[in-house]
Amino acid sequence: MGPMGCGKTTVGKILSQRMRIKFIDSDDYHPPENIEKMARGIALNDRDRYPWLTRLKAIIDTALDEEKSIILACSALKKSYRKTLGVDQKRVITVYLKGDMALLEERVAARSHQYMNNSLLASQLATLEEPTDGITVSIAGTPEATAEAIVSHLNGVGACTPSTHE
Repeated sequence: MGPMGCGKTTVGKILSQRMRIKFIDSDDYHPPENIEKMARGIALNDRDRYPWLTRLKAIIDTALDEEKSIILACSALKKSYRKTLGVDQKRVITVYLKGDMALLEERVAARSHQYMNNSLLASQLATLEEPTDGITVSIAGTPEATAEAIVSHLNGVGACTPSTHE
C-alpha cells in the first residue's frame, strides 16, 4: 500500500515471481467513472472508492476462503479503507511502501500511467493515513531491495511462506 509512485505494482510483481504468489493490481478493478475522474486529475472521494474497495474485499475473501495467498497492490490510503479490505495483520497484512515526497514526485514524473494524472500525488499524500501496524519498508533503494526487505520481514514474523497457488 501507499501513494502513486511508491512502487506497488513493480514491487508486487517482483514479490509475485519470487514467492510464487498470484499478483493482483487493484488499478484493474476501478470502475470507468473512477478512471475518467483520475484521468482528468480529479481526486476520488470516499464515495467513489467504496464500490472499488468492496470489489477488492471480495477478491481477498475468495482467496482466504480458498486458502490461497495473493499479493494485492492497492493504495489503501486511509485506515477506514484498510478496514474495509479486512486488514487484520494476521491473515491480511499491509506492507506500506514509504517514501518522501521528493522521491515520489521523481518517480511519478518518470513514468506514464494509463490514467493516473500526475497531479493526483498531492491529493493522495493529503489523504494518506500512515499505518501504525503491519510492515513499513523504505522505497529509497531499488525495487528489488524493497522486495527483499519485505520478504525478510514476512519470514521474520512467519506470516507468509512461498506458495505454488495461482
